[in-house]
Amino acid sequence: MAMAQLVSKPRITRRVAASVIGTAFVLGLGATSLLLAQQPSPPPWTQGRPPEQASSPLAPHPQPPAPKSAKDIPIDKMKLPPGFKIEVWADMLPNARSMALGSKGTLFVGSRGAGHVYAVVDKGETRESKVIAKGLQQPNGMAFRDGTLYVAEISRITKYEGIEDRLDNPPEPQVVYDVLPRDLPHGWKFLIFGPDGKLYFNIGAPCNICLPPETHAVIARVNVDGRGFEYVARGVRNSVGADFHPVTKELYFTNHGRDWLDDNVPHDTLHHAPRPGFHFGFPYCHQGDVLDPEFGRDRSCSEFAPPLLKLGPHVAAVGMRFYTGAMFPPAYQNRIIVALRGSWNRTQKSGFGLMQVDLRPGQPPKYEVFAEGWLQGDEFWGRPAYVHVMPDGALLVSDDYNGAIYRISYQR
Repeated sequence: MAMAQLVSKPRITRRVAASVIGTAFVLGLGATSLLLAQQPSPPPWTQGRPPEQASSPLAPHPQPPAPKSAKDIPIDKMKLPPGFKIEVWADMLPNARSMALGSKGTLFVGSRGAGHVYAVVDKGETRESKVIAKGLQQPNGMAFRDGTLYVAEISRITKYEGIEDRLDNPPEPQVVYDVLPRDLPHGWKFLIFGPDGKLYFNIGAPCNICLPPETHAVIARVNVDGRGFEYVARGVRNSVGADFHPVTKELYFTNHGRDWLDDNVPHDTLHHAPRPGFHFGFPYCHQGDVLDPEFGRDRSCSEFAPPLLKLGPHVAAVGMRFYTGAMFPPAYQNRIIVALRGSWNRTQKSGFGLMQVDLRPGQPPKYEVFAEGWLQGDEFWGRPAYVHVMPDGALLVSDDYNGAIYRISYQR
């Protein structure tokens, strides 16, 4: 009997069979969902890449694991106009980007990937650097006024009052405005005071190419007390540098063109906004004369404000400043110095230098090289990001790739 029971086949009813099959099916779906959930999401920079370019080797350049010391930076490879000199002014500042000068001579430096804010104190022959804030969300934007440092992160602007007297014991940040979008793509910000005393900053498009919400692809401003938020310009894909003309007090800004359209199209651009209210074309029109193949249908580039100048395809135009110092030759007065951080979405690299723009009355802007050498052939060793005019007239240049700040001076 026992033997018979051991060899007898189990009885399976339809209900049991259905249950078993259903369980297996559910487990199968669950396993599939789990596998799908474990698949890595494509990085944001691939958005908008056409299928035929899926195997393209082009990708953003990775940051070095650590900044370089001055002795390891090949500054001797740089080329400037006659009479100009470039030297390493400060080093070992991971991901150094935008700069703001305190009233007591402290240079404040923001970062993006590092999440730090630095204070650089000039000791004459040497500079002492301190980290005064850490763990922030891409604190790229820096501005200083009346003893207070203003810092722009992805979704908020904060301030540090009396910071220069407390570099070794920084005060807690106070919120100025903290209801900005939280999107990481193109979420880093420049920050600058306008002639009206308001803080101006960008809110980039949350994509390479898309129809952004009305809250994105703009330049905005807000009072220092956090009130009076308003949009100044629209259709601006990703501007991370701006300045106001020393004479006219009108806004000028750089802008990044979209990726994955063509090796030589579109150009990054320089724009002029004499007053609020202009739309500069994104995502419908690029560089002022190229309609987007998807979003530009049934549109015309004539609907939008054209750029003042094309700066080059995919050159990553970042920081810009009007030169207002007295050290450089008089011809440089009120010229724009633009930092081109350098291309990644281009087969042959371009950018990686400083350009100058001469805004000649009644004539087209004159655009030419000011400093080059960070790009050697098709290999680069540095990436200029932002520029700042010092009280003595020298020009500081941040290089977030090397974690350094250079000083460009002129000897008559």
